[in-house]
Amino acid sequence: MPQYEKADIERRMNGAVESLKGDLGGLRTGRANVALLDPVMCEVYGAMMPLSQVATVSAPEPRMLSVQVWDKSNITAVEKGIAHANLGLNPMTDGQTLRLPMPDLTEERRKELAKLAGQYAEKAKIAIRNVRRDAMESLKADEKKKEISEDERKRMEDEVQKLTDKFVADADVAADKKEQEILTQ
Repeated sequence: MPQYEKADIERRMNGAVESLKGDLGGLRTGRANVALLDPVMCEVYGAMMPLSQVATVSAPEPRMLSVQVWDKSNITAVEKGIAHANLGLNPMTDGQTLRLPMPDLTEERRKELAKLAGQYAEKAKIAIRNVRRDAMESLKADEKKKEISEDERKRMEDEVQKLTDKFVADADVAADKKEQEILTQ
Protein backbone atom coordinates (compact mmCIF):
# COMPACT_ATOMS: atom_id res chain seq x y z
CA MET A 1 0.00 0.00 0.00
CA PRO A 2 1.68 3.27 -1.11
CA GLN A 3 2.17 5.90 1.60
CA TYR A 4 1.72 8.88 -0.75
CA GLU A 5 -1.65 10.64 -0.47
CA LYS A 6 -2.13 13.85 -2.41
CA ALA A 7 -5.12 14.94 -0.27
CA ASP A 8 -3.10 14.58 2.95
CA ILE A 9 -0.18 16.56 1.53
CA GLU A 10 -2.54 19.28 0.30
CA ARG A 11 -4.26 19.40 3.71
CA ARG A 12 -0.95 19.75 5.57
CA MET A 13 0.37 22.45 3.22
CA ASN A 14 -2.94 24.32 3.41
CA GLY A 15 -2.75 24.09 7.21
CA ALA A 16 0.60 25.93 7.11
CA VAL A 17 -0.92 28.72 4.98
CA GLU A 18 -4.01 28.98 7.20
CA SER A 19 -1.80 29.16 10.29
CA LEU A 20 0.16 31.96 8.61
CA LYS A 21 -3.07 33.85 7.89
CA GLY A 22 -4.04 33.52 11.55
CA ASP A 23 -0.64 34.85 12.64
CA LEU A 24 -0.88 37.73 10.18
CA GLY A 25 -4.39 38.56 11.42
CA GLY A 26 -2.88 39.21 14.83
CA LEU A 27 -0.46 41.82 13.48
CA ARG A 28 -1.63 45.32 14.19
CA THR A 29 -2.33 47.70 11.33
CA GLY A 30 -3.53 50.69 13.34
CA ARG A 31 -7.16 49.60 13.12
CA ALA A 32 -8.96 47.77 15.88
CA ASN A 33 -9.18 44.07 15.07
CA VAL A 34 -10.43 41.50 17.60
CA ALA A 35 -7.93 38.93 16.20
CA LEU A 36 -5.17 41.11 17.68
CA LEU A 37 -5.98 39.69 21.13
CA ASP A 38 -6.12 36.01 20.04
CA PRO A 39 -2.62 35.20 21.35
CA VAL A 40 -3.30 36.77 24.79
CA MET A 41 -3.18 34.27 27.66
CA CYS A 42 -4.43 35.08 31.19
CA GLU A 43 -3.69 33.31 34.45
CA VAL A 44 -7.13 32.65 35.94
CA TYR A 45 -8.39 29.97 38.31
CA GLY A 46 -4.81 28.72 38.72
CA ALA A 47 -4.31 28.00 34.99
CA MET A 48 -3.30 29.82 31.82
CA MET A 49 -6.32 30.35 29.57
CA PRO A 50 -6.85 32.17 26.28
CA LEU A 51 -8.49 35.58 26.68
CA SER A 52 -11.43 34.36 24.58
CA GLN A 53 -12.35 31.90 27.38
CA VAL A 54 -12.64 34.56 30.10
CA ALA A 55 -13.95 37.61 28.21
CA THR A 56 -15.75 38.89 25.14
CA VAL A 57 -13.67 41.00 22.76
CA SER A 58 -15.31 43.52 20.42
CA ALA A 59 -14.32 46.52 18.31
CA PRO A 60 -16.96 49.20 19.01
CA GLU A 61 -14.94 51.87 17.17
CA PRO A 62 -12.32 51.73 14.39
CA ARG A 63 -9.50 52.57 16.82
CA MET A 64 -10.75 50.96 20.03
CA LEU A 65 -11.05 47.40 21.32
CA SER A 66 -13.37 46.53 24.18
CA VAL A 67 -12.83 43.52 26.46
CA GLN A 68 -15.86 42.56 28.58
CA VAL A 69 -14.52 40.35 31.40
CA TRP A 70 -17.13 37.81 32.54
CA ASP A 71 -15.92 37.38 36.13
CA LYS A 72 -15.01 40.61 37.95
CA SER A 73 -12.27 38.82 39.94
CA ASN A 74 -10.36 38.20 36.68
CA ILE A 75 -9.97 41.82 35.60
CA THR A 76 -6.42 42.16 36.98
CA ALA A 77 -5.38 38.84 35.41
CA VAL A 78 -6.73 39.96 32.02
CA GLU A 79 -4.88 43.30 32.30
CA LYS A 80 -1.64 41.43 33.09
CA GLY A 81 -2.20 39.04 30.18
CA ILE A 82 -2.64 41.95 27.75
CA ALA A 83 0.48 43.66 29.15
CA HIS A 84 2.59 40.46 28.86
CA ALA A 85 1.52 39.97 25.23
CA ASN A 86 3.68 43.00 24.24
CA LEU A 87 1.08 44.37 21.84
CA GLY A 88 1.76 47.98 22.78
CA LEU A 89 -1.76 48.42 24.20
CA ASN A 90 -2.59 50.17 27.48
CA PRO A 91 -5.89 48.95 28.94
CA MET A 92 -8.19 51.43 30.69
CA THR A 93 -10.49 49.76 33.22
CA ASP A 94 -14.14 50.78 33.28
CA GLY A 95 -16.00 48.44 35.67
CA GLN A 96 -15.86 44.96 34.13
CA THR A 97 -14.85 46.36 30.74
CA LEU A 98 -11.33 47.10 29.56
CA ARG A 99 -10.99 49.67 26.81
CA LEU A 100 -7.93 49.39 24.59
CA PRO A 101 -7.31 52.48 22.42
CA MET A 102 -5.16 51.71 19.39
CA PRO A 103 -2.11 53.98 19.40
CA ASP A 104 -0.83 55.40 16.13
CA LEU A 105 1.89 53.31 14.54
CA THR A 106 5.26 55.00 14.12
CA GLU A 107 7.18 54.49 10.89
CA GLU A 108 9.74 52.39 12.81
CA ARG A 109 7.01 50.19 14.32
CA ARG A 110 5.42 49.73 10.88
CA LYS A 111 8.74 48.46 9.51
CA GLU A 112 9.14 46.08 12.47
CA LEU A 113 5.63 44.69 11.89
CA ALA A 114 6.25 44.31 8.14
CA LYS A 115 9.48 42.43 8.94
CA LEU A 116 7.58 40.21 11.39
CA ALA A 117 5.02 39.42 8.66
CA GLY A 118 7.93 38.28 6.48
CA GLN A 119 9.26 36.08 9.29
CA TYR A 120 5.82 34.47 9.74
CA ALA A 121 5.71 33.78 5.99
CA GLU A 122 9.18 32.21 6.09
CA LYS A 123 8.07 29.86 8.92
CA ALA A 124 5.04 28.82 6.87
CA LYS A 125 7.20 28.19 3.78
CA ILE A 126 9.57 26.04 5.86
CA ALA A 127 6.58 24.01 7.08
CA ILE A 128 5.39 23.59 3.47
CA ARG A 129 8.85 22.45 2.36
CA ASN A 130 8.97 19.96 5.24
CA VAL A 131 5.71 18.45 3.98
CA ARG A 132 7.25 18.25 0.49
CA ARG A 133 10.35 16.52 1.89
CA ASP A 134 8.20 13.97 3.74
CA ALA A 135 6.19 13.28 0.58
CA MET A 136 9.31 12.86 -1.57
CA GLU A 137 10.81 10.45 0.98
CA SER A 138 7.64 8.36 1.10
CA LEU A 139 7.54 8.22 -2.73
CA LYS A 140 11.14 6.97 -2.83
CA ALA A 141 10.31 4.39 -0.15
CA ASP A 142 7.25 3.26 -2.15
CA GLU A 143 9.42 2.86 -5.28
CA LYS A 144 12.05 0.92 -3.31
CA LYS A 145 9.32 -1.46 -2.05
CA LYS A 146 8.24 -1.88 -5.70
CA GLU A 147 4.76 -0.48 -4.92
CA ILE A 148 5.11 2.17 -7.63
CA SER A 149 7.26 2.41 -10.75
CA GLU A 150 10.01 4.98 -11.35
CA ASP A 151 7.76 6.79 -13.84
CA GLU A 152 4.93 6.98 -11.31
CA ARG A 153 7.34 8.31 -8.67
CA LYS A 154 8.60 11.03 -11.03
CA ARG A 155 5.04 12.00 -12.00
CA MET A 156 3.98 12.16 -8.35
CA GLU A 157 7.10 14.14 -7.41
CA ASP A 158 6.15 16.69 -10.08
CA GLU A 159 2.66 16.83 -8.54
CA VAL A 160 4.13 17.41 -5.06
CA GLN A 161 6.43 20.14 -6.43
CA LYS A 162 3.48 21.88 -8.11
CA LEU A 163 1.53 21.78 -4.83
CA THR A 164 4.59 23.12 -2.99
CA ASP A 165 4.98 25.99 -5.47
CA LYS A 166 1.27 26.83 -5.21
CA PHE A 167 1.21 26.95 -1.40
CA VAL A 168 4.52 28.85 -1.16
CA ALA A 169 3.05 31.41 -3.56
CA ASP A 170 -0.12 31.59 -1.41
CA ALA A 171 2.05 32.27 1.67
CA ASP A 172 3.96 35.00 -0.20
CA VAL A 173 0.74 36.65 -1.38
CA ALA A 174 -0.74 36.65 2.14
CA ALA A 175 2.45 38.13 3.64
CA ASP A 176 2.85 40.75 0.88
CA LYS A 177 -0.76 41.83 1.31
CA LYS A 178 -0.29 42.20 5.08
CA GLU A 179 3.00 44.09 4.63
CA GLN A 180 1.32 46.54 2.24
CA GLU A 181 -1.58 46.95 4.68
CA ILE A 182 0.86 47.72 7.51
CA LEU A 183 3.05 50.11 5.54
CA THR A 184 0.24 52.09 3.88
CA GLN A 185 -2.06 52.69 6.88
